[in-house]
Amino acid sequence: MASMIVCLKVGAQVSTFKTIDSLTSIGRYQKALVLLNELPETYIKNKKIASVYESIDNYKRATGFYEKALSLKENDVLKLKLGKIHIRLNQFNKAIALLEEIVDKDKDNLLAKYLLGKLYLKTNQIKKAVTFFKELKRADNTNANYPYYLGLVYQKLKKRNLKIDNFLEAYRRDNQHIKAIEKLALAYRVLRDRDSSNLFVNKGLKVVPNHINLNKLKINDFFREKKYKEAIRLLKKIDSIKPNEHYTYKMLGKSYYEIEELDSAKMYFSKALKLDRSDFKSYIFLGSIYFEEKDLQNASMNYLMATIVGKEPRDQAHLGMANVFFEQKKPKRVIEQYKKAIAENRNNYKALYLLANFSDNYYEDKKVAYKYYQRYIDRFERKDSLFTVNAERRIKEIKKEHFLKGEILE
Repeated sequence: MASMIVCLKVGAQVSTFKTIDSLTSIGRYQKALVLLNELPETYIKNKKIASVYESIDNYKRATGFYEKALSLKENDVLKLKLGKIHIRLNQFNKAIALLEEIVDKDKDNLLAKYLLGKLYLKTNQIKKAVTFFKELKRADNTNANYPYYLGLVYQKLKKRNLKIDNFLEAYRRDNQHIKAIEKLALAYRVLRDRDSSNLFVNKGLKVVPNHINLNKLKINDFFREKKYKEAIRLLKKIDSIKPNEHYTYKMLGKSYYEIEELDSAKMYFSKALKLDRSDFKSYIFLGSIYFEEKDLQNASMNYLMATIVGKEPRDQAHLGMANVFFEQKKPKRVIEQYKKAIAENRNNYKALYLLANFSDNYYEDKKVAYKYYQRYIDRFERKDSLFTVNAERRIKEIKKEHFLKGEILE
């Protein structure tokens, strides 16, 4: 009689679980939860409640019920599921502990090892990550993700050749592995191997034509090759995929500037600055556009903003301001700006030559210009042949003028 009662109870529970599964499958999860909560505390009950919460992305509630289920019965499949949820919640240490338990019992569980390897990489446990991904590569020579992630580990270790070798292996295993292709395009770009980089850029764009980063590499190439109209075409394409990006607006501004469509250039540089007010180079371009349009007030304002917000050398902004002051016939301010440009960037040979040349025309005492010309020749003799010829000519002429006056210049 007792065994008959047990069978009836089990049968009733099985029927209830079928009803719960049916309700869950059609989205009536609240009614399913009501029925589940009426059942006695069991492994299956907690597992099913957790599964319902997981299905509606309530991962915090799901973890609590999966943990209850595991306290009632050990189950590696459930541990793996719980580990994945901990990863979603950025609870990496909890996920690692669970996955390590699985791997300790089952060395051949490649999925648990794969998840652990990625977590070791994320938590900077680099030696463990190397070990796991090497084991995974040996265990399965078809999965492209294993060498790809080993490449990421070597990237973190700054081992360039091993990084590239593994990304190449990932590509060989799967020639449509877009992440490996992107990494190879970038790695060869850093090595200045443009042919190899472009090869992977083009391969990647065949796989994913709208890939933003690969399109950016292509745009940068067009810009470098002075193919500005092609750059504009691609920039407008990525703007339609991912609108309102600072990079896109700034590059559109530069491209239109180069083909002398200044109204369009001005519009896009202004848009770029709305997204990033610290972009001092866009202020410099706007200053140059307004200067070309003879709008000295706006030119001056934009050059000044570049000097205020810029953190990198702002020598180009100071050269722009010098041009404005030249037009305004303020020679002392011109000289001041040339000196500021040189102070910002000692390697700006143009600024030093312009300072020498302007001083030559402004000061009666040519020894001032002589000093700057001489400094230019000492540091930048091979930078610009025209500047060098003029500087050498003026040095000789100034020396001769002072020699005739009885003074020898060193």
